[in-house]
Amino acid sequence: MKRICLTLLAILALAVPSTQAGAQSWPTRPIRAIVPYTAGSGTDVTARVILNQLSSELGQSIVVENRVGAEGTIGTAAAAKSDPDGYTILVQSSALTIAPSIYQNLTYDTARDLTAVALLGVSPNVLIISSARGIRTIHELVYAAKAKPGSLTFASGVGTNTHLSAERFRLRAGFEVVHVPFKGGSEAITEVMTGRVDFAFLPIGIVLSHIREGKLTALAVNGSKRASALPDVPTTLEAGFTDSDYPIWWATFVPAKTPRDIVDKLYRETLKAMEAPNVQEKLATMGVDPLVLTPAELDAHIKKELSTNAALVKATGVKAN
Repeated sequence: MKRICLTLLAILALAVPSTQAGAQSWPTRPIRAIVPYTAGSGTDVTARVILNQLSSELGQSIVVENRVGAEGTIGTAAAAKSDPDGYTILVQSSALTIAPSIYQNLTYDTARDLTAVALLGVSPNVLIISSARGIRTIHELVYAAKAKPGSLTFASGVGTNTHLSAERFRLRAGFEVVHVPFKGGSEAITEVMTGRVDFAFLPIGIVLSHIREGKLTALAVNGSKRASALPDVPTTLEAGFTDSDYPIWWATFVPAKTPRDIVDKLYRETLKAMEAPNVQEKLATMGVDPLVLTPAELDAHIKKELSTNAALVKATGVKAN
């Protein structure tokens, strides 16, 4: 028996250094980053800015895979089912906490199958309309909507943060509107600029150039404060629409059961990447504000938001196509 115990202790002693060495050496090959939205979307643009720098910090290439479909749930499911070895990262938006309330047959459980790593940033969405429409203020838009109930349209993906931004705003403003679904932000921008759809709430980064060129008019942002990239544009709260703030966030996740030491290392290296001056400059021009949460704090925030969004979806009647 003594010999058996000594043998077991020897095996355990060998196992501990092996585990530590594995964590220290990670990553030893390229990492796949799944972005479940189209190229050029707010999530995609934000992800690429940070992942490019993170690749340098880790010393390995990070290959972005745009796995599009079902408003982000297909790519999210693919990430959740991947091997928990640190070589698959999911970059998602706050739509992650909306999907469980509108999709009844998800093949993953957000809280159970994914582990939060790092918050990449927070940004208000901006309420945009074609400049050719001649509407210059948020109150003019509300007046037009109330003058002909149900006549105005807005563009967004189904069940996205931009979708609920519009729904939350129209509830607070007290008017009816028709939702026109699109797969990505680029399509929504085109439809609003041409006037085929009346308005949209979209991330600042993907519409800022069009606003500066005069093709789109920014009526308001839905953050708790004005956006640094659009300092002259009021918030929906300033305009008098209480409880209408609904900013978007982006974060990285890994499959559940990914070793904790890898999660912690990925978190630390992500923070380093976000502190790089070139990254901070790019995020600022996109209207994305940094906000640091530990993995545990981000997990807690997500669980709370799952409950909050369930109530909002019920109030607005949002349903999957």
